[in-house]
Amino acid sequence: MTAIEDRPDTGTHTKIWANSGDSHFMEPEDLWRTELPPRLAELVPRAEKDPDGLWETVHVDGQSFRRRLPNIKAQEFHAASNKAPGARDLDLRMIDLDQEGIWAEVVFPSLGMWASSFRTPEVLREAIRVSNDWAKAEILSKSPRYVATAQVSTLDIDDAVAELRRASDMGFQAVFLPVQPHPLQKDYNDDVWEPLWATAEEAGIVIAFHIGTEPVDIASGGALGVTYRGPGGAVMNYTETTFGGQRAVMKMVACGALDRHPNLKVLVSEGGATWVPFLADRMEEGYRQHAMAVRPKLSRSPKEIIYSQVYASFQHDESAVGAVTGMGYNNVTWGSDYPHMEGTFGHTQLTLRHLFDGVDERVKDRILIGAFHELFPSAGVPPQAVRPAGV
Repeated sequence: MTAIEDRPDTGTHTKIWANSGDSHFMEPEDLWRTELPPRLAELVPRAEKDPDGLWETVHVDGQSFRRRLPNIKAQEFHAASNKAPGARDLDLRMIDLDQEGIWAEVVFPSLGMWASSFRTPEVLREAIRVSNDWAKAEILSKSPRYVATAQVSTLDIDDAVAELRRASDMGFQAVFLPVQPHPLQKDYNDDVWEPLWATAEEAGIVIAFHIGTEPVDIASGGALGVTYRGPGGAVMNYTETTFGGQRAVMKMVACGALDRHPNLKVLVSEGGATWVPFLADRMEEGYRQHAMAVRPKLSRSPKEIIYSQVYASFQHDESAVGAVTGMGYNNVTWGSDYPHMEGTFGHTQLTLRHLFDGVDERVKDRILIGAFHELFPSAGVPPQAVRPAGV
C-alpha cells in the first residue's frame, strides 16, 4: 500500500479545513537560562559536549548524567521532525497552516519535557512562569487560532494551583500536563490533586495530556521514550507511548475526579481515539463486576463520564472515524502533530481526503471542527467558503 504522503495530488480538490488538537512549538533553547536569575539559571538543563563529539554530560538541578549523542541517522530523524518552516517562526507557521488547511491548533511546549527532572520546587515554579510569560507574549498574542497550553508544576500542588490561576488571567484555555506527574509527587488518582482539578473546572481550562510525556529517567541517562531495545524496538516504543494517556484518563475517572467536576474537560492528544470506547467498556465492567471492592462510588457510570468529558485527538488512524460512527463516541478531534515527522505536514490534505472522503458530513464536521470548537470556542471556525487546494 502506498504511503499517503507518497500519493500524487493533482490539486483539483477543494480544500478541507480542520482544527488540530495537537501541535508543537520550539521555544528558544536558552529561554530559561537567559530569563531566570543566575542562582536559578545555573540549575536548569545544560549540556557539555565531549571533545570527540560522541558523548555529552547533562546537568540539571544538581544532577548530572552522561548520554551518547545521536548518530547520523538520529540527527536526520531529528531534522525531519522539525522541517516545517514554522517550527520556530509563528509568522511562517501561519502560512503553513493556511496552506495545509488547518484553522486553529492546540500548541504544546517543548522545554516542558524537562519538568520532571527538577528536584527544587522554586526552580521549576520560576522556569514555568518564564515559559508561560513567553507563550503569552509570543504565541497567544499572535492569533486566537493558536491555543497555546500553559504549564504548571507537578512537583508542588500549591505552585500548580497558583500558576493555573495566573494562566487563566493571562488568557490560556488549556494546561499541559504530562501523563504521569513528577516522580516525587503522588499520582493523579490521589486526593492531593483535588485543588488543581477544582481550579481548572472553575476557570474553564481544559486539562491537555500529551502522550509520551512520562517523567525522564535521569538514572538511565535521560532516555525519553525508550522502553524496549532490540528487534522491533522502534515500533514497540512508538506504540508504547500511547498507553500513558489512557492511564491518566483511567486514574481521573476511577478516583472520582471527573465525577466530582462534571464541567472539567480532558483532552488526550496524539493517542488515537478508538481506545476510548474500549477503556470505557473495560472500566464499566470492572465497576459493575467488582462493585463490592470499588471505592469511591461514582454518581455516574465510568462510560458516561468518559464519553461526556474526555476528548481524544488522532492524526492518521483509519479506525478513528469508526469510534464516532460505530461506537457512539462523539468527542473525537483530528490533530496534525505539526511539525513532527509523525504528523501530516506536507500531506495534510491527502490525509484528510483519505480519512473523510465518503464520510457523512455531520460526522466529518464533528471530528474536524465541532469537537475542537466545543473545547476552545474563542479560536473561531474555518472559512465557510471552500478554497482551491494550494491557495
